[in-house]
Amino acid sequence: MAELDERSWAEAIGMYAYGYRIAKVVRREHEDWVRDVHTLMRGDAPDARGWAVQDSYADEGEFDRLDDPFHPFTLLPDDDEKREAVRIRLREIPRSSAKRFLVVLTTLWLDVGEYPDFEECRAGLEEKAEVVLSRFPEGSRFYVNTEPETATMDYYQGTAGCSPFAGYDLELGMILVSETEVGMVWAFLPL
Repeated sequence: MAELDERSWAEAIGMYAYGYRIAKVVRREHEDWVRDVHTLMRGDAPDARGWAVQDSYADEGEFDRLDDPFHPFTLLPDDDEKREAVRIRLREIPRSSAKRFLVVLTTLWLDVGEYPDFEECRAGLEEKAEVVLSRFPEGSRFYVNTEPETATMDYYQGTAGCSPFAGYDLELGMILVSETEVGMVWAFLPL
């Protein structure tokens, strides 16, 4: 695995450069990390270390962002009731599952079974996922918006559904939480 630095980070999150995807990290400012998710959802939030951010909505000059800096997210944890709604929609997964989930988020249909030549690309994608995870040391926590029964499954075998945070039919995302940073990798499949 490449050592984590600004360059390796940019290369790793580059795997989310196509389609509708967001990959970024902000400084953790609150004991309750869900408050920091609100900052993550804001389109113009800078990276905590000044490193690269992958945000297809910002990169494409998305017009909806001009009117709403939180676009495409509709569930914003900006009060206690909405923070609780966010918690209910997220499931904690172990680090070992997080790597596979990050790989799934690179695929066009959010399904490795639909990824042409996946086995040939798998090792490279997993190495980039490990770089992303290396920013979050042991003891960090990982949360996904999959349905409850899929929170501990092998994500290479698919998912049963999701709890959306935006208005899409299918979106999968992960919130990564350490003592000092909160990150997100989110993929949207507009149908």
